[in-house]
Amino acid sequence: MASGIEFSISCNDCIRRGTNDCADCLVSFVLGETPDELVMTSTDAQVVQLFAAQGMIPRLKFQHRPASSTS
Repeated sequence: MASGIEFSISCNDCIRRGTNDCADCLVSFVLGETPDELVMTSTDAQVVQLFAAQGMIPRLKFQHRPASSTS
């Protein structure tokens, strides 16, 4: 049974990186003080959603950084 990558978050793409939201984010909870990228399978993501809904772990606070306009 193969389990491919379904979900990937790069902290470099998040506008909340280095803020209080970052410190209380799922990615920081899983990866520690210097998060970079979190990769999960769809099954992992479902389990995380269940735990977060019950307040057992922090929620994902990722907010994608808008693309820079070069016009």
